[in-house]
Amino acid sequence: MVLENLATRSIKTYAREVRLFAEYFGGLHPDEWTEKHVHDYLFYLKKVCGVSYSKHKIFACAMSYYFEKVKQQPIGKMTKFYPKKEFKLPSFLSQEEVKKLIESAQSLKQRAIIELFYSSGLRLDELRMLKISDIESKENRIRVSSGKGKKERFTVLSQQCLFTLRQYIKAEQIRPKVYLFEGSEAGKPLHERSIQHAVNMAYKKGGMMDKTRKIHALRHSFATHLLDNGVDIFTIKELLGHSKIETTMIYLHLQSTKRNELVSPLDALYAPKNELLIVPINTPPLAAWG
Repeated sequence: MVLENLATRSIKTYAREVRLFAEYFGGLHPDEWTEKHVHDYLFYLKKVCGVSYSKHKIFACAMSYYFEKVKQQPIGKMTKFYPKKEFKLPSFLSQEEVKKLIESAQSLKQRAIIELFYSSGLRLDELRMLKISDIESKENRIRVSSGKGKKERFTVLSQQCLFTLRQYIKAEQIRPKVYLFEGSEAGKPLHERSIQHAVNMAYKKGGMMDKTRKIHALRHSFATHLLDNGVDIFTIKELLGHSKIETTMIYLHLQSTKRNELVSPLDALYAPKNELLIVPINTPPLAAWG
């Protein structure tokens, strides 16, 4: 995996999945593993453990790699073990919720992290591995060198976020030397759990703990709000670092600008002649109507 230049996260994940599989069939030597064992373990994961779609797929990918690359005995068509893809709309925040979250930050460092996630659409590991030199303020951009699949790209740099970043660095007792966010050990990036904790604390203070995948919700909000503001889908694709436009197009389902202007055919049916009925989007909830 190292020789094939796989991402560090992928190496750790694949190794973990194969180890758990080996522990499940503890009495068997790896040379005895067969397609049926993979099938039985997947059934166990789904029916007993109730794992998610992503966990199911990660295991299938790990075992596919192991049998093909390590044992050099590919298991037929491994794709038959992949779960049927689920379609779920990603969790995102409204602009008011984003503002509330930023204002709920308890330190300049927390605020800088939240603003950077939202303003640039970064993934967790991308933000964690950002170096001070990656902030190219003169060009109003951020260089992302640790993108998924080890693909380098540029994303937008917010002037408001840049102001916060400068305040944060100035206020730090131990100023970061290499990475934008460092822990107690100088020159080393902040641990991902520390970043997650910082964001979760702001969610908690803002009373929004119901939001799922809290950090990634900021990335989804970045894309959705850009789309609402008229930025084309192909530009958003490049900013997010997606390989396929189909991945980016999910945000079309979250776009609210055009959808809020729609009129139901039922309302149009009963509208006075030559007059289109527009129902305000801030209509009180149904329960409030008695």
